[in-house]
Amino acid sequence: MTEQKIGNVHEYTVTELSGAVKRTIEDTFGLVRVRGELGRVTRAASGHMYLDLKDEKSVISSVMWKGMAARLSINPEQGMEVIAMGRMTTFPGQSRYQLVIDSLEPAGVGALMALLEERKKKFAAEGLFAPERKRSLPFLPQVIGVVTSPSGAVIRDILHRLRERFPRHVIVWPTLVQGRGAEVKIADAIKGFNALTPNSTVPRPDVLIVARGGGSLEDLWCFNEEVVVRAAAASEIPLISAVGHETDTTLIDYVSDRRAPTPTAAAEFAVPVRSELLSEVLNKERRFVGAATRTIEQRRTALMSAARGLGRPEDILGAATQRLDRASDGLRSGLRARLDNALTQVARVGGRLTPNLLAGGFAKRENTIAQMWSRISDRTDRIVRDRHSRLTSSARVLAAVSYQSVLERGFALVRGTDGQLLRRTGDTASVPGGQIQFVDGTRDFVFDGSTVPSKSQKKPVKAAPKTDKDEKRSNVKPKQQGLFD
Repeated sequence: MTEQKIGNVHEYTVTELSGAVKRTIEDTFGLVRVRGELGRVTRAASGHMYLDLKDEKSVISSVMWKGMAARLSINPEQGMEVIAMGRMTTFPGQSRYQLVIDSLEPAGVGALMALLEERKKKFAAEGLFAPERKRSLPFLPQVIGVVTSPSGAVIRDILHRLRERFPRHVIVWPTLVQGRGAEVKIADAIKGFNALTPNSTVPRPDVLIVARGGGSLEDLWCFNEEVVVRAAAASEIPLISAVGHETDTTLIDYVSDRRAPTPTAAAEFAVPVRSELLSEVLNKERRFVGAATRTIEQRRTALMSAARGLGRPEDILGAATQRLDRASDGLRSGLRARLDNALTQVARVGGRLTPNLLAGGFAKRENTIAQMWSRISDRTDRIVRDRHSRLTSSARVLAAVSYQSVLERGFALVRGTDGQLLRRTGDTASVPGGQIQFVDGTRDFVFDGSTVPSKSQKKPVKAAPKTDKDEKRSNVKPKQQGLFD
């Protein structure tokens, strides 16, 4: 019986059974909506994405083809709670089933908010949101860089507001601001503006505006991605974030140097109002002129008050002028009286001058001069005689020590041919001849090489034999002879 039943069971090949299971699963679960937590998230080089959906007890392998993966508005991450919609199928090569995902979205705003808070805590712990990192915006930038979509209303609002307030040179870096890959484009735009140098053909902006219009949390999610946050934090150019409306908040708002509630407000933060500046300058000019005028008037009033306190120069100098005039008149009359008196004395003295009086005066002066000349002559004679006596004594001393007196006594000077004195016989060894100076002249001579015995040479004298007394005397020690007494 058992064998009959077994023989009635349909026999499948492995491929047939795999295909039957595949059709059964696909027909039964042609379109499903699954809520779960993302486990493993892998993006292959081909662009396909492989994910695991799990809950507390089970795991379903999932795959999203690259066309769908490129259109995701969020970047799937491990731990994110999502809702996936797709169809169930099998993979016969490994005998497993899987979910082919056609759409993937966060499981409500709460899931995204939880992920947002988690990232916010992470970046805050790194100090990217610290107030001391934020830089002040330039008061009046020459060039403004804008990172946004060139086709939206955002760039038109910014340009319109800048034109109203203070027209500036604006450079737009066109980029995606929503959808898959937008975060990379935004980060590249921020880095590209910072890479510009003063010598570049494109001028380097003085301030950046990253702007986007309003939208849902999913639409603005690219501004919460880590690559955008880190690019904004690393920007050397001051950055204004203007993403969404006033109630929308993204992570780039925390890391930027200034957060604007709207793109229009970002333009207002970037430049001042030109008319207000002109008005302020005119107002300050009026205030400055008024202050300067008041200061000058105050100084003029103070000077006039001080002048009144000093009095008129005529009052101060009048008495002194009168005294000077009186003294001048007195000086003139005094000089005239002094001159008249002197002329009178000269006339009186001149009347007493006669030739005899002058002759007597001259005679007296001549007598005085003669006496003085006599004293000078006597003094001069004494000095000359004294100097003559001293000179004569010196001449006698000089004559006594002069070699001429030696020659007078019969000596002579012998000089070689070189004019040097020959004092010893050894000096004649290298001299062939010379000159002999006598008291009355000189004579030349030549050495002939022969020697003549001198009369002064004495014959040797034999020594007398020593006596006993001499022998004893020679044996006496120096101390006994008293040499050291």
